Amino acid sequence: MTDTARADRPVASRPAADVVDRVVENLELAVRASRETLELCVLCVLAEGHLIIEDFPGVGKTMLAKSVARSLDLSFSRLQFTPDLLPTDVTGVNVFNQRTSEFEFRPGPVFANVLLVDEINRASPKTQSALLEAMQEAQVTIDGATYPLEQPFFVVATQNPIEYEGTYPLPEAQLDRFTARLSLGYPPFGEEARMLAEQTTAPPLDRLRPVADGADLLGAIEAARAVYVEETVGEYVVALIRHTRDSALLALGASPRAGIAVLRMAKARAAAQGRDYVVPEDVQAVAGPVLSHRVILAPEARASGTRGEDTVTRALAEVPIPK
Repeated sequence: MTDTARADRPVASRPAADVVDRVVENLELAVRASRETLELCVLCVLAEGHLIIEDFPGVGKTMLAKSVARSLDLSFSRLQFTPDLLPTDVTGVNVFNQRTSEFEFRPGPVFANVLLVDEINRASPKTQSALLEAMQEAQVTIDGATYPLEQPFFVVATQNPIEYEGTYPLPEAQLDRFTARLSLGYPPFGEEARMLAEQTTAPPLDRLRPVADGADLLGAIEAARAVYVEETVGEYVVALIRHTRDSALLALGASPRAGIAVLRMAKARAAAQGRDYVVPEDVQAVAGPVLSHRVILAPEARASGTRGEDTVTRALAEVPIPK
C-alpha cells in the first residue's frame, strides 16, 4: 500500500473491534459453536447483510439468533415458515377500523431488528418472495404504501439440509440476497455434555445480558463502511468472482452482487480486527461463506460429489494474491 493511500485512509476502527469482541464473547456463553462461526455471524451484521444457516435440527440455530438480538439489545421476532403461510403473515396487513371507518396497518413480524425465519424453504415461493423487498430495500410495500424498517435489520433464515419433502427450494435470486451461509455443526464431546447440563438446569440464554446497544452497532457499521480498500484488493475480489464464472465445475458463477458482499464482509472483518484497511487475508477468510451458496454446480460436478465450497477453495488457490 502506497504512502498516499495510507494518508487517505479513514480513522482506525478500534471501537468496532471492541463491539465485535464483546458480542462474540457473549455469544460463546450461550451458543456451542466455534468462535470463527460466531465471528462470521457478527461480521454479517456489521456488513448490513443477512444470514442463512443450513444445518440439522437441534444444533442451536434459534439460540444463535436470539443470542445476537439479546447481546445487542435489539428487538427480536420469529417466523415459522409453513406451506399455508401467507405473505401478509410476514409483512403485515391493513385492517378496517370500524370506529374510524379507515384501514389501519398492522405490522407483521418483519418489523423487528432481528428476524428469525425458521425453515424458510417450507413456505410457498410467493411467501418467500415477501422477504425480498425487506432484505434488499429495508422496507415493505402494502397496498401501495411503503413502510421503512427500523435499522439495523438482520434476517437469519434456517434450512434443514436432509429433509426436502414438502419444501420449496429457494430460487437463486433469493439465495443471492443472503450475504453468507453458515453451519453450526455438532459440538465436541465435552461441549455437548456441558450443554446438556446447562440446558436442563439454568439455560444460558436466560442469563444473557446486553453487552452493546443499537447505537454501538450502528457506529460499528459506519466504521466498517469507512474501511479503505486498495485498488489491487478490489481487483482481487473481481478476479475471484470471474474465476467462478469461467470454472468448468459450475453451471453458473457468482454475480456482481456476490462481489459486493465479499467486499463488505472483508471490510467488516478488517474493522473487527482494528484495521482501517482491507488485506487479501480478509477476502480469503470470508470468501467461502459468502460465495459457496451463490454458485450452481454443473451436473458432472454434482454427480462427482463436488460442493460449492470446493469451487471457492479452488478459486482461492488459483487466483494470484496481490502483493
